[in-house]
Amino acid sequence: MALERIEIEPSAPANAAVIWLHGLGADGHDFEPIVPELQLPATAAVRFVFPHAPIRAVTINGGAEMRAWFDIDLRAPLAGEADIRASAKEIEALIDEQRRRGIATQRIVLAGFSQGGVIALQLGLSYREPLAGIMALSTYLHDPERLVDRISLENAGIPIFMAHGLMDPMIPITRAVTSREALRAFDYRIEWHEYAMGHSVCLEEIKDISRWLGARVAPDTPA
Repeated sequence: MALERIEIEPSAPANAAVIWLHGLGADGHDFEPIVPELQLPATAAVRFVFPHAPIRAVTINGGAEMRAWFDIDLRAPLAGEADIRASAKEIEALIDEQRRRGIATQRIVLAGFSQGGVIALQLGLSYREPLAGIMALSTYLHDPERLVDRISLENAGIPIFMAHGLMDPMIPITRAVTSREALRAFDYRIEWHEYAMGHSVCLEEIKDISRWLGARVAPDTPA
């Protein structure tokens, strides 16, 4: 069954898409208000897709059920791997849906915050068709030691935007830096930003996202 989602259509026929994944316990509405603030170029007719994660028990929260892309158990950091793979497959289905609706993969950006960013990186680095970019916000790379086993040649040069809060109490910035360096070891093109904030998004970050994203979704953006 396809994931429930919120879609925001541009005023003109869509020529690009951004699939944006929320964090733990949130839903697709979380980043919906940011869309008008991005002020993307008029020529970029972007469809924004905000999927809702499935509801599942989350170990770190005492087994409480909430929207989550994967389970988190601090005693076993790799325990959520099966969930991560399953969620990546569900987002891959959303990419396939955009292709059927006439948007080439080279015009699709994967974005995610926190847990959502883990999935965006997992899928974007392994997807077998070239994508426009990956936006990884306040997040990290799952199992960087085995990154080589899942990267695809098709996205070897994919642009990656990574941003993190210096005072993030949920995902320490050191974890994001470790992920960044693991990606750089494979020569990925990373635009890195850090901000004086916690586990959130700030105005300065939105401005940086707007500039980076605008360059990815402009119609003349090279494949």
